Amino acid sequence: MLRAPSFAVMSATVVAALAGLAACADESPAPPNVIYMLADDLGYAELGSYGQAKIRTPNLDRLAEGGMRFTQHYAGSPVCAPSRATLMTGLHTGHSQIRDNFEVGGYPDPDELGQMPLDSGTYTVGTMLQDAGYVTGAIGKWGLGGRGSLGQPHHQGFDYFFGYLDQQLAHNFYPTHLWRNGERVPLDNEYFSPHQRFDGEDPSDPSEYRRYQGSQYSLDVMAEDALQFIGEHRGAPFFLYLPFTVPHLALQVPDSSLAEYEGAFDEAPYLGDRGYLPHHRPFSAYAAMITRMDAHIGRILDRLDELGLADNTLVMFTSDNGTTYTGGVDAEYFASTGGLRGLKGSVYEGGIRVPFIARWPGRISAGSVTDHVSAFWDVMPTLAEVAGMPIPAGTDGVSFLPTLLGAGEQREHEALYWEYHGLWNGAQAARIGDWKGVRLGGHDDPDAHIELYDLGADPRETNDVAAEHPDLVRRMRNVMEARTEARLPEWNFARRGGEAD
Repeated sequence: MLRAPSFAVMSATVVAALAGLAACADESPAPPNVIYMLADDLGYAELGSYGQAKIRTPNLDRLAEGGMRFTQHYAGSPVCAPSRATLMTGLHTGHSQIRDNFEVGGYPDPDELGQMPLDSGTYTVGTMLQDAGYVTGAIGKWGLGGRGSLGQPHHQGFDYFFGYLDQQLAHNFYPTHLWRNGERVPLDNEYFSPHQRFDGEDPSDPSEYRRYQGSQYSLDVMAEDALQFIGEHRGAPFFLYLPFTVPHLALQVPDSSLAEYEGAFDEAPYLGDRGYLPHHRPFSAYAAMITRMDAHIGRILDRLDELGLADNTLVMFTSDNGTTYTGGVDAEYFASTGGLRGLKGSVYEGGIRVPFIARWPGRISAGSVTDHVSAFWDVMPTLAEVAGMPIPAGTDGVSFLPTLLGAGEQREHEALYWEYHGLWNGAQAARIGDWKGVRLGGHDDPDAHIELYDLGADPRETNDVAAEHPDLVRRMRNVMEARTEARLPEWNFARRGGEAD
């Protein structure tokens, strides 16, 4: 982990570009506010600006029109906790502490303990921006340390936190409570399990599903808190991390949003046979959840305008991994991956390539598109340069600020790497230029076949050309074997001789 702020040198071209912008305004450089919004299980093509035709996202489309859209941006992992850990630490899953979801305790109210906590003293994006003089806030789903642990956000570089500590508790959008800086905040909802089957008499009767709702919808409560945070800290540079819980299951949304999709889809009730809560209109519920999140994002953008903060605020939006494969969600119906292979839990493109939009008026060209290849672990070095800080040494990331500003030379990754341990008997992926390597089953087999795809010609990963390019396969294997040993044996891969990697 990054333990202390030992630093590399900041890019001279980026410094010059930022200073030039300030000089044009005849004032000393002022670091911008930063709002980083993270959707949960939102697919690559589930925004209008990325080709979605059935789900309405007018405010995120507006964000794209005013900023830059990335076509080759990657999450840190195909599942929640490790993906967020790469974002927070600037380390990919071959080096980071947390390489899979790891539950410490149960998620019903009395047993809530959350996931494996980040180590005490971890140098996070929040810590870095605190060092740069920012007020730091996180509102949403954390998943990197539960109640009573030193992994909680207020111990990990955030001056303020409100939301879910436990990502499994976040399976219910009507929880009995959220957390604020380590203190339990009750909500006006009765406890019920977010994992149950329909047990009513008539699955076509909407009233039979009222038992799966409550009074306070967590997304709405957290969005109000975000608006308040922006207002309270408008006078000083702030960093607001907003890891929203939409559209992660369960399928739950207030009736007012469901009504927006009345008659839009030919759909049958989902009865909860795949783990999550039933819903009488699952397609409508899924679309409405995303549209409701989009509406709250619109309110945040409007608040920045009202307070005169928009021009000095860098707003980013992305997703923690690809679309889910369970719980009443139909990725094929919504064309959620845009034709990319795989879903959440997969290291193929559909599991890890995600939408990414960045807007900074006057700095980022409106309506621009880039094919620069970037990933979650690039956010730390990028925000270091945005805040006027040297890039922390030891990060796996490469700042993409030159791409955002259109100034200076953009350094490219020599290679990108992912690993995941929850499915496929261990999965690894690497990307070198346009070439992508995928290895499945490596927990038991040190000689497991490495598939090879040319993403430039075959972005859907349909044609394994490994036999034609043994030299590239060797390079992919070298990247995969350069990982460091994980602290949990089950997060390591087999090696020749039977030793753990």
